[in-house]
Amino acid sequence: MRAIALMYHDVFDGAGPDSTGMPGPAAARYKLDRSAFAAHVTALASASTRLNDVTRLREHTSSDPPVAITFDDGGVSARTLIADMLEEAGWRGHFLVTAGWVGRPTFLSPQQIRELRSRGHVIGSHSFSHPTRMSACTPARLLREWTDSVKLLSDILGEPVRVASVPGGYYARHVAEPLAGLGVTSLFTSEPTTRCWDVNGCTVLGRFTVWRHTPVETVAALAAGQLRPRMRQAVAWNARRVAKVVGGERYLALQRRIFGEV
Repeated sequence: MRAIALMYHDVFDGAGPDSTGMPGPAAARYKLDRSAFAAHVTALASASTRLNDVTRLREHTSSDPPVAITFDDGGVSARTLIADMLEEAGWRGHFLVTAGWVGRPTFLSPQQIRELRSRGHVIGSHSFSHPTRMSACTPARLLREWTDSVKLLSDILGEPVRVASVPGGYYARHVAEPLAGLGVTSLFTSEPTTRCWDVNGCTVLGRFTVWRHTPVETVAALAAGQLRPRMRQAVAWNARRVAKVVGGERYLALQRRIFGEV
């Protein structure tokens, strides 16, 4: 079983990147301005099959892998900009929400989350507090992050939450292990692969990251299933993974210095 999932975060207009989602230059790397995202949506129209709800992946019968669009963190632009633009093109998004940030300035409110769901978009968990290194959490902390997030979002929606994504790219098998027991059937990681695999009854999917300056041609090529852009991301991602494992907290400290956040 294979799928092509694209990982976005936020979209901003004239108010600038700090108007939605997480603030700061590091987070801004993942945010697109409105005109750039509009071009991406147009390019994605060429995708042969659309996966508007990842929980229906097993119903897919075409030989072409389906394409899913995901948005991490839960920034307010999901409601103010993104949803309208997707719907005009016939798409629905997967909005993965950091539950502990719901209702904060620049993040979605409970009412906005319910509205997105009523319009056919998928709402999922992006943990409760967005730990810097999810895979380094103790088992008790990891279970609490998922449990508290799924409960809060399920209470807001009035229905079970079935989808989640791992914050920060820090995935390991034990990160996914508690999810099926909480009713979550699909988990997005940040690994750039089309491969899907099972962990205790939860389907785990990779994703291809879309950065602020990712060319629209690259997005179109990814959606079309072309190998070259997938391989480029895989090489870069594996290099970062080694640096993260070897560097640990030092890797994160270096990132903060680079972006002037210390």
